[in-house]
Amino acid sequence: MLRKLTLVASLAFLAACSTVPITGRRQLSLVSDSEINTLAATQYRDVIAKGPLSTNSQQVNMVRTVGQRIQAAVETYFRQQNASDQLAGYQWEFNVIQDDKQQNAWCMPGGKVAVYTGILPITQDENGLAVVMSHEIAHAVAKHGSERMSQGLVQQLGGQALSAALSTNSAATQQIALQAFGVGSQVGLLKYGRNQESEADHLGLIFMAMAGYNPDGAITFWQRMDARENQASPPEFLSTHPSNGTRIADIQRELPEARKYYKPR
Repeated sequence: MLRKLTLVASLAFLAACSTVPITGRRQLSLVSDSEINTLAATQYRDVIAKGPLSTNSQQVNMVRTVGQRIQAAVETYFRQQNASDQLAGYQWEFNVIQDDKQQNAWCMPGGKVAVYTGILPITQDENGLAVVMSHEIAHAVAKHGSERMSQGLVQQLGGQALSAALSTNSAATQQIALQAFGVGSQVGLLKYGRNQESEADHLGLIFMAMAGYNPDGAITFWQRMDARENQASPPEFLSTHPSNGTRIADIQRELPEARKYYKPR
């Protein structure tokens, strides 16, 4: 009887799994694409309404130019892989939030992107910005937000379906969503796990290269980020995300593949 229950539980778990586009990693998925995209769009409108949005036209134009080029690259890549259906329901948006203290950017499921002004001194130019935006967009198309949302529903609400969780505990569910999408002031608490970060780095390099940005710029960007981060950060083995040193080493190994996609504009 116990073995039968274990088998049923295992089959249920497998049924709730999906495969990360491109990399093939299996991930927990309790939320449909349409549900997660709808929830993300609602959360995005709330965040953007609170703003404040940047009124600096140069910043806004740069973010939207880089974003639209990466969007086109992502759509081209998925089309070449006969996987355009993975982007069904995407309605891309690119906005700049005026907050010089937040060195952050994120992309919600469905292509909802926000860049905080605080990260622009580190990105320095379009190529540096492409490193960040392609990485965040890679999180979205790899369905990391849905995966983290599913994990949050299991850990905090016992694996409730999204619709039930919203109806019975809307505030908690919306907070899980914001954390799953990497949105919030406590950025350090919201970082993705190692597998997700590595996937986003890998895919991001390809997307930025296809968009006409030099993927080698990822090394110098992360070096600048490393120089700014708190030197008291915990050792890598105590963290859920790669150290900057490990990330840079991994990116260096992946650059030869990314360079094959790079055609300067």
